[in-house]
Amino acid sequence: MKKIAISQLNTLFAAIAARKALYIPADDGAGAAKFTLWAEGVQLSDKLNTVRSAKDLFFPQVEQLVNFKMEGTKLEIIENRDATEPFVVFGVRACDAASFDILDRVFLSDPVDTFYQTRRENGVVITLACSRPAETCFCGTFGIDATNPAGDITCWMDGENLYWRANTEKGEALTATLDLTDCDGSAVTAQQEAVREILRKLPLNGLDFSDFKDQKLMDVFNSPKWAALSESCLGCGTCTFVCPTCQCYDVQDFDNGREVRRFRCWDSCMYSDFTMMAHGTNRPTQKERFRQRFMHKLVYFPNNNDGIFGCVGCGRCLQKCPIHMNIVKVAKALKEDM
Repeated sequence: MKKIAISQLNTLFAAIAARKALYIPADDGAGAAKFTLWAEGVQLSDKLNTVRSAKDLFFPQVEQLVNFKMEGTKLEIIENRDATEPFVVFGVRACDAASFDILDRVFLSDPVDTFYQTRRENGVVITLACSRPAETCFCGTFGIDATNPAGDITCWMDGENLYWRANTEKGEALTATLDLTDCDGSAVTAQQEAVREILRKLPLNGLDFSDFKDQKLMDVFNSPKWAALSESCLGCGTCTFVCPTCQCYDVQDFDNGREVRRFRCWDSCMYSDFTMMAHGTNRPTQKERFRQRFMHKLVYFPNNNDGIFGCVGCGRCLQKCPIHMNIVKVAKALKEDM
């Protein structure tokens, strides 16, 4: 394990940014944090988490896929993919790091999404262990250790030092280019023990979703609770846009008269026009759309992915839903019928 003084943090960032583009959580001026390209003067945020996760760097909200030109019966395909340059993302929390495993199962399964694959291959993920978890956190429900996150490199921070541990070949390669001091890691062990004690006292500690693995799909699907749970939902999609594991998208074409430009944009199963086809949509009611979101997280995804839930317990949906409806409330309500 290695370390560097907090007072030298910007020196560390400058050394990384000299080799690769570096993104860090920085305050946006509106009381929130987001992953921002580091430059001199950009300061690391002290917020627990960013409003939107590091997913944005691997699966952007909007990206241009390809252009077309048509002249009569002749079709010309114009490849305009931006070359993905190597980059580093610093400060990814344990929950968001775990979300990459879920996204990988979607985008790296056959047929592989080469846009996502290229970014994963070119990106180095540096995680930062939590020292002040929030009451909305419940990552431990899914076996995630907030004090020991995964990633190419894992970091811990206290009032004096940033501690650094390389975990992968990409992490080792980056570490070799930096001026860091060796240390024994005793300070990290002490911090981990203290934070784990905090985690044990959080309101959502002990939350258990394992019952959903043993339930028959149709029993959950036909629960009478869905009507009441969905009644107040606005269908705004906020929960899906802040979620680090949501991966739904739409593909749209724009014709400017000279060429057709094709974009991929995030979409939400909570929207009334989601999966709209010529005959309409197969989920015409808010209840059906609401149920789809939570059935996917709690039942469909684990049933098709070795029991892994489609949630990492980051707590963003608990914080941001305007009517305070979230996966925890839904799971608790449904468990009453189990």
